[in-house]
Amino acid sequence: EVQLVESGGALVQPGESLTLSCAASGFTFRYYDVSWWRQVSNHERELVATLKIPSGDRSFGDSVKGRFTISKDSAEKMVYLRMNKLERGDTATYYCNLRNTILGINAWGRGTQVTVSS
Repeated sequence: EVQLVESGGALVQPGESLTLSCAASGFTFRYYDVSWWRQVSNHERELVATLKIPSGDRSFGDSVKGRFTISKDSAEKMVYLRMNKLERGDTATYYCNLRNTILGINAWGRGTQVTVSS
């Protein structure tokens, strides 16, 4: 069973940077997409960034392009979301998601809270 555990959420000030981590375990398949999503209460979940494994192709939501990056540590199955120039609008719960549509895998972590406030 695929398991995802996010960490790194914190209270930060506008303009600061923060890195979120997602520890993935419980699978051996090599082809999958890993994404970061975020959600504010009573709003739809928003796709932030996607990394395709093993190609390394990346994509980002319009609101974070140029500020956020997504990366992976192959040896440790860790996925990171580096968030720069944080804005109050980035305040949300951030979720890690792993998908392999061929195998019918769509796993989610429990989320980590990021609050941007002065």
